[in-house]
Amino acid sequence: MTILGITGPTGAGKTTLLREVEKLGGAVIDCDAVYHELLESDLALQNRLEQEFGPIRDETGAIDRKKLGAVVFHDSKKLETLNAIAWKAVVSQTREQIETYRKQGRGLVAVDAIALLESPLKELCQLSVAVLAPPEVRVRRIMAREGISEDYAWARVRAQKPDEYFSQHCDHTLINNCPTAEEFSQQVREFLKEVII
Repeated sequence: MTILGITGPTGAGKTTLLREVEKLGGAVIDCDAVYHELLESDLALQNRLEQEFGPIRDETGAIDRKKLGAVVFHDSKKLETLNAIAWKAVVSQTREQIETYRKQGRGLVAVDAIALLESPLKELCQLSVAVLAPPEVRVRRIMAREGISEDYAWARVRAQKPDEYFSQHCDHTLINNCPTAEEFSQQVREFLKEVII
C-alpha cells in the first residue's frame, strides 16, 4: 500500500488530486476533519485541552473552537502546545484509519494535511506532494468557493507559507496553472499513474 501525503496552500487544487485518488479506488484521510471529529468525540482529548487551556466549553459542554482559538492564537507558546496535543491525537487516529484501509486491501491512501510538513504526519507517508497554483488563481478560487471579499482572500493567501517552502520539502510538486479543472485532473491522473501505480 502506498501512503501519499498531500499538502499545499488553500485554493491550489488539492481537492482535485483527492478526487482522482478516490476515482482510482484509493482512500482519503482529511486530517482537518479527523481533528474536528476528535474534538467532538474524544473525551481524553477534550479533558487534556481543558486541563491545559482552562474553561473552553460552550453551553452544551462541547469544546468551543472560538474560545480555544482566542486562548492560543495570540500566544505562540500556547499555540505550540495546542499543535503538539492535536497532532498526537490526529496521528494516532490517522494510523488507525490507515491500518483499516490496509486490511481492506486498498492500494493507495492519501493523507491530506495543510500542516503535513510541520507535523509527525509526514512520517506516516512514503511520498509527499505539494499542490501549488499562482496566487491570483488561488484568490479567485477562494472567493468563489467561500463567498469572501478579494481583500480577505488575499490576506488568507499572504498569511500562508510561500510555494518554495512546500516544493523544497515535498518529494513531488504539481503546479495547477491549467486553464480548466479537467486539464489539471488529467495532469493529476498522469502523476498518480507514474508515481503510485
